[in-house]
Amino acid sequence: MNSTPLDAAAFDRALHELRENAASWAAAPLAERIGLLERLMPRIRAAAAGLAAAGAAAKGYSPDSPWAAEDWAGGPWALAQNVSARLHVLRRIAAGQDPLPARAVHEHGGRTRVDVFPATGWDRLLLSGYSAQVRMGAGTTAEQVRHRAAALHRGRPEPAGVALVLGAGNVAAMTAVDILHKLYAEGQVVVAKMNPVNAYLRPHFERIFAEFAERGWLRFVDGGPAEGAYLTTHDGVDSIHVTGSERTHDAILWGTDDQSEQRRRDDRPLVDKPFTSELGGVSPCIVVPGQWSAADFRFQAEHIVTSKMNNSGHNCIASQVLVLPRAWDGTERLLDEIREVLRTLPARSDYYPGADRRLAAVRAAHPDAESYGDGGRLLVPDIADHDDVLLSGEVFASALGVVRLSGETPAEFLGNAVDFANGTLPGTLGATLIVHPATERAHRAAVEAAIAELRYGTLGVNCWSAVGFLLGYTPWGAYPGNTRQAVGSGIGFVNNAFMLEDVEKTVVRAPFAPAPRGLFTGSPSLSPRPPYFVTNRTGRTTLQRVTGFTTAPGVSQLPAVFASALRG
Repeated sequence: MNSTPLDAAAFDRALHELRENAASWAAAPLAERIGLLERLMPRIRAAAAGLAAAGAAAKGYSPDSPWAAEDWAGGPWALAQNVSARLHVLRRIAAGQDPLPARAVHEHGGRTRVDVFPATGWDRLLLSGYSAQVRMGAGTTAEQVRHRAAALHRGRPEPAGVALVLGAGNVAAMTAVDILHKLYAEGQVVVAKMNPVNAYLRPHFERIFAEFAERGWLRFVDGGPAEGAYLTTHDGVDSIHVTGSERTHDAILWGTDDQSEQRRRDDRPLVDKPFTSELGGVSPCIVVPGQWSAADFRFQAEHIVTSKMNNSGHNCIASQVLVLPRAWDGTERLLDEIREVLRTLPARSDYYPGADRRLAAVRAAHPDAESYGDGGRLLVPDIADHDDVLLSGEVFASALGVVRLSGETPAEFLGNAVDFANGTLPGTLGATLIVHPATERAHRAAVEAAIAELRYGTLGVNCWSAVGFLLGYTPWGAYPGNTRQAVGSGIGFVNNAFMLEDVEKTVVRAPFAPAPRGLFTGSPSLSPRPPYFVTNRTGRTTLQRVTGFTTAPGVSQLPAVFASALRG
């Protein structure tokens, strides 16, 4: 926590400088905006190792630790991929093309869908078998989607303004990509307040974004709640975006005194300006019963553990509840594989403030919880009470709960799982659905109904929904419908390189099994075991090489990328 006195004069000066330069950013021609992004890439490349090493050091392990793969994935690679996605869209516009290829927008069952990934040949090669589709809100036509995409860069200017980004404290790239969203999707200059947990990233970001700062379009500041309160209520701030918790959002809008609840009921916010947010929730991973091989059980156990244990569970999208079929003969086998993966992972600690307290609450509610590794990896294998601590709030630490639901068939189970996820679990940011291709073919209507009915901003089918954050092309945010009085997982979407409007959800798909085994499961692709898996033996090296490729693509780099990926 920052204990130094609040330097209001420095904040005032930063906001004044941004205000003075907001009009020049709003008027910057497309070619200049593209050039700025192009010149970001070598800066990301130069800063990548330092950025990843800083994250590793803050979490308590060395830069060459197997865990450091997550610092490359969620740091320099995520940022480079986001920049690459924005460049692709803006270059299309500069070349006189529509942002979206005509074939990408289509209607299905009276609803409009947009295929946003893969967008390039490199995407198809590096993430073979992965795809992402954005489903638009009811009543949105294909023509409206095409007309509104990237409208800011096609003749619909937004008024110049100053945005405040309250940065996330966990994933390194998140603050950086939120800055890019405000600049490029909303046309506003940015003051970015670093979260005290990862303020150590500021020097790295200042080097990467140096050109934006030199032009007076970006300022970084530090501080805790007092500094945040000063900035959110400042007349020099026109809009706010926060990545954090529902508690943080509500403290900004309604205060923390004895009148806060009355203000909320009366809808009398302390801050009444455009306010978007990404606030997490309790994310489910739903496993559909099917005929799995031994290799399938092992691979999906590694997948599920990754979705929980990446970053020690300090992710707003971490799988917190594993939803399994009670009647499936594979349920216990999958849990045994999960236990084995948890048991064999390298040691690490839960570094995020308050994690020990939240894990203690899980232990208190479940004295018989299974503990693995260094004692911080908790598994609660059968939760029956829907008021359970693991179902009622985000733990944001390395604890995974299991809920078993009835259903004699995959269709019955899926119906129960959708009802449980939508009706019991708080939050609508993301969910993961694991289904064998043969099961999906045999129960296509039920699987499609579940995908349509799950109320989440991102749904990952056979991939952890966090992949939707990494791709850049895909909108990232809560399922629409939240209000500032009941904000849930937040309001609005970021990333979203095509700058789509009226988004309902994104569906990201990945192969059920890696190459070459995917050929025999009905999900053929060239993708090996994902490098972001916590069990991947070469994940750090692969992601380091993929980051280098993304910042400066070239055929000569591909053999080294593939060689490392195949060894994982």
